[in-house]
Amino acid sequence: MDTLLDIKRLSKTFGTIKAVDGVDFRVGRGEVLGFLGPNGAGKSTTMRMVAGYLTPSSGRIEVCGFDVASKPVEIRRRLGYLPEGAPAYGDMTPASLLSFVADIRKIKGDDKAHRIGHVAERLELDTVLNQPIETLSKGFKRRVGLATTLLHDPDVLILDEPTDGLDPNQKHQVRTLLSELAKDKAIIISTHILEEVDAICSRAIVIARGKIVADAKPAELLAKSKLHNAVALRMKRDFLEPAKVVLEGMESVAGLRQVDVGESQVHLIVLPKDGANIIDQVRHQVTQGGVALEELFLERGRLDDVFRELTRAA
Repeated sequence: MDTLLDIKRLSKTFGTIKAVDGVDFRVGRGEVLGFLGPNGAGKSTTMRMVAGYLTPSSGRIEVCGFDVASKPVEIRRRLGYLPEGAPAYGDMTPASLLSFVADIRKIKGDDKAHRIGHVAERLELDTVLNQPIETLSKGFKRRVGLATTLLHDPDVLILDEPTDGLDPNQKHQVRTLLSELAKDKAIIISTHILEEVDAICSRAIVIARGKIVADAKPAELLAKSKLHNAVALRMKRDFLEPAKVVLEGMESVAGLRQVDVGESQVHLIVLPKDGANIIDQVRHQVTQGGVALEELFLERGRLDDVFRELTRAA
């Protein structure tokens, strides 16, 4: 895989506070990396160092083979950075802002018109191109910020909460766009929204107290969840006790969790030992026990459970 971002032993100290502590990772072309962590974990500090906004206390960052510290102009040509809550000139229109950014990046002539038209179309900004940015909704402002980030067609994208403020349709649109862009770019998404990781990321890094505590594919993280391969049953409350009797005796069952739904219905979560797939065994047992089910399905696991466990342990 063609490595586009290479971070080695990266650290950043503010006085006595070590915000980032010896972080190492690489991101290759075609990868969408979810960069996760609680508030204060070091996510934004790491992203700002990669983008050249902060100087590392120690360590090395290379973007497309260029060192961030010694080749800042080369880095800016190849990297697009969208910070969280990226400010814009409120009295400018999206069209004038994109033109201004193009001029700064020395994009001229037909190429300038083409690039502005392309990003405006991809992010559906056509209807607001000539409207003052200060009058736009939060979602449109976010899309304008993303358009300025994509304007020079960078090889590496660093996006801090890219779908913040977007409605479900807009989120889907941006996720689809990023998935398409990832074919020939490296994309790093710093986010609190765990569904973002499951939706578009090919890999996830979890950082806590400035250190990486996990680096895996989303499916591998889901497999760490206590609910991975758990079997969820929905039934009338009258069948709850008979279901417990037949399930508690199963050797492959680690435990049961009851979730009350209402006066007449209940959910029962059957936890497997060692994450084993026991759905067929559970179905057979409850059927043999005369339990009538209204619904039965397999849990994939929950990223929020894994996230809490990893960050608490750190």
